[in-house]
Amino acid sequence: MTKPTNRLVICADGFHMSVQAGTTAYSEPRDATGPYKLVEVGYPNCSEDLLLPYAEEPEQPTNSVYGWVPKSVVTAVIAKHGGMIEGDLPNGIPYLYAGTYKKGPI
Repeated sequence: MTKPTNRLVICADGFHMSVQAGTTAYSEPRDATGPYKLVEVGYPNCSEDLLLPYAEEPEQPTNSVYGWVPKSVVTAVIAKHGGMIEGDLPNGIPYLYAGTYKKGPI
């Protein structure tokens, strides 16, 4: 069973990234349900120092996949950029919305 692709995470300051997990993503567990401890981040619109240690192509940070990123790093990146205003996160990663906290998709 494959899971649908998550919508792009867009943060309050305009930063965005793809955050995926599942059977074909660099995630843990590598299944369709989670909850996930490690996820795959892809193609942020600008370089992000917190993600660089996980980059497949660190010399091309906006054209890279970031494998097995801890969920705490994803949450820290979202917080650093003012919280989410749009998008989806894999099961197990808390939604940190700009200005509020809610659980679940926007």
